Formats: sequence, structure tokens, C-alpha cells
Amino acid sequence: MVRTVVIVGRPNVGKSTLFNRLIGRRYAIVDDTPGVTRDWREGTGNLAGLEFRIVDTAGLEEAFGDSMQARMRQHTERIVAEADLIIFLYDVRVGITPLDKHFADFLRRCASPIVVVANKCEGRIDAARISEAYTLGLGDPVAISAEHNEGMGDLFSAIFTWIGENEQPEESEREHETPPLQLAIVGRPNVGKSTLINKLIGEERLLTGPEAGLTRDAIAIDWSYNGASLRLVDTAGMRRRTRVSNDLERMSVEDAERAIRYAHVVVLVLDADMMLERQDLSIARQTIEEGRALVIAVNKWDLVTDKKKALAKLKDRLMTSLPQVRGIPFVNISALKGLNLEKLLETVFSIYEAWNRRVPTARLNSWLGAAIEAHPPPMSSGYRIRLRYITQIKVRPPTFAIWATRAKGLPDSYIRYLVNRLRDEFDLEGIPLRFNLRQGHNPYAKDAGN
Repeated sequence: MVRTVVIVGRPNVGKSTLFNRLIGRRYAIVDDTPGVTRDWREGTGNLAGLEFRIVDTAGLEEAFGDSMQARMRQHTERIVAEADLIIFLYDVRVGITPLDKHFADFLRRCASPIVVVANKCEGRIDAARISEAYTLGLGDPVAISAEHNEGMGDLFSAIFTWIGENEQPEESEREHETPPLQLAIVGRPNVGKSTLINKLIGEERLLTGPEAGLTRDAIAIDWSYNGASLRLVDTAGMRRRTRVSNDLERMSVEDAERAIRYAHVVVLVLDADMMLERQDLSIARQTIEEGRALVIAVNKWDLVTDKKKALAKLKDRLMTSLPQVRGIPFVNISALKGLNLEKLLETVFSIYEAWNRRVPTARLNSWLGAAIEAHPPPMSSGYRIRLRYITQIKVRPPTFAIWATRAKGLPDSYIRYLVNRLRDEFDLEGIPLRFNLRQGHNPYAKDAGN
């Protein structure tokens, strides 16, 4: 069983930097602004071959009531209760603050062992400043610099002391694990993305509230639905780039765009009162250009008064603004009330299957012959264009190559005709398709390029 190591500490002490260091890549957003991390996020940590689940948390603050800071602290306390080991991080340059002492008192009441880590110890840091950590009453401090990769050996020794005997999965077991379906939840700020994921998994895993822009990092959550493995990715709200006002928001949007690139299926969440606005269409086009399968979730549908009019508007916008992918599926939902969420997941799995579909070459060429007979290709410079052969060269998304004479002369309108017939014949509605035209070889032409 892989053990869980949770990093805690007040804001801006370097928790996310240490998290990125332990998982070996830049995953959590790092910025000098205090309180960048709001939802806890997890990854696979590795130190000298010792593998463990590592969790980065929001900065601990002494806040109560229903404020955002109080909700962040409650989320952190929940994951701390599951920890096999707690890393309590503080900034040695600032020293031990009253807030550090306050949360040290809280941690002493936890059942899990605690390792105190003095971060930002690069350069000439006085030993007396490190020894100040003994006032916390949590044991010997470990001096590191997460940013400069110093002191990692000492940190490994401290972690190994507590979780070094856990069983690691065998390589053969890992090889037979089925990769999860990567499902990215995207949309403009405050449309209900985090609420949707919480309702799907049945717990308050992600921070939600009336404040716009709560989510900053792309948070990945492993989940199972009817025996199928999924990795849900909650993303920051994506505004138009002209409205992005600071580096932190820019990094959040880049994180969301990266989630789209690595997704298998993207669920674009819309607010039913403002369906397919300019930014929604921009996100949808980006998803299609990346070749990802797209599902539209119209959230807050229960609040719509004239549902017939709203549906007509949505269908019209899809037809006129996203004509390159005919039949993009949409599901009307209420994330807050759990309306139509099973239907949403069924749609996700259905379009994922189509996105992975491979059509046999024999069936493709039989279809091509019928398509040409029904509507022959036009003339090009006085010569008939001949389509000789078609095959599927990849999936995700389905990509086809057609060999033709005078391929450059084939107009876009005829390619659209072929794409639409292909969708109808092989049930490929709603997913991006790619066509590669390849010039047939003419042995009688001097340059073989006719």
C-alpha cells in the first residue's frame, strides 16, 4: 500500500515548490502571491526510489465562519486526517511566526507523525535560525531549499524513517493497469465546474463558493464509475486573453489549456443563462483544434424558464459557429441538484468510444466508391480528379488519408461532403475528423507530381 505524505504550512512558505520537486516536474502553480493554492492536489512523490502519494495543500490560515480562507482550512484539515506522514513547512528566512505556532499546536493533536522542514535554507543561513524550530515542540527540523534542490537527502532520510517499509507495486502490476479516461472540465469562471465534479464523485473534494475564480490550478482526481477508471481534471475559469490582468491568472489559464491538450474528452460547462458566448466558442474551437472529443454541459438548466427557446438558441449557435464538427453532443444538467449527470457520463463514454474508433480499410474503400458514384469529384484544370484509395492512419481523433490525382485541386466543399458522409456511415458524429490528401503517383509525368 502506498503511503500518503501531506505538506502543510502557512501561505507562501514554499509548499508547492517542494511538491513539484518531490514529483519531479512542474505541476502546481508557483508564484510569490500568497495563497495561490486553494484546493489540495496530489501526485506521486519519489525520493531515491521510495514512492509515495504526496499532497500539496492550501496555506493554513486562522479563519472561521464561511469565508473562503475558512473553507480552505477545512479542506486542508480533512486531508491531514488521512495522512500517514505530515511535513510541516516553514520559511526559515521569516522565522517561526505566531501562526506557525498556532498550527503546530493543532498538528500535535493529530495521530500521524510530523516532520518539521525549514525551507529556503540556501546560502549562509545561521544555525540558530534553524534551531528556532525546536520551539514548535515537533522534533528535529530538516533544513532544505526546495527551489535549489538542497537538503533532499536529509528529507529522504526523515521520510524513510516513517514510511520506508511500505509495499511498492510490482512493475508487472503497473504494466497491466488500464490507463484512465482523461476527462477535463473546462469553461468560463463561475459556471459550476467544481460543483459538477463534487456532485459526480459524491464528496466536497473541491473548494466551491460564490467567489469567481476560486480554482487556480488544474486539479486531477482519480475516480471510478461503473468499473471504468477516470481522471477528472478541474480547471481554472478561462477568460479572454485580453482580460487576463496578471501573471497568476495567465498561468492558471495556461494550466487549463494544458489540461485540454492532454485530455481524451473535454466537457465544456456553460451557464444556461449565457450559452455559447464568445469565450465559450473560443474554448470549443481550441478543443477541436487539439483533436479532443467535446461534450457540452449546459449547467443550471433547472433555472431556465423558456427551455424551448434556450434549446433552439444553443442548436443554432452550434450549427453556425462550429460547423467543422457536426453533431457535437450537449446535455442539459444541474450540477447543484445532480440533474442528468448519469446521462452526461453516458455521453462522455459514447463519444470516447467514437473518438477511438478504427474503420477497416475494406469498408472505407467500399464506402468511398459509393460516395464517388453518388457525387463525382469536380474537374480541375479540365481534368477529372480521381480518388483512388482511402485508409485510416490513426485514431484519437480518427484521421484518414486519401490518395488522389490532382489532390491540390480538390475543393473544400467536396472534402466537407466526404466528411459528412463518413460521419453518417460510420457513426462518427460530434468528434473532430482529419483528412490528409495525398498525391497519387503518375508514372508518365516527368516529375511524378501530376
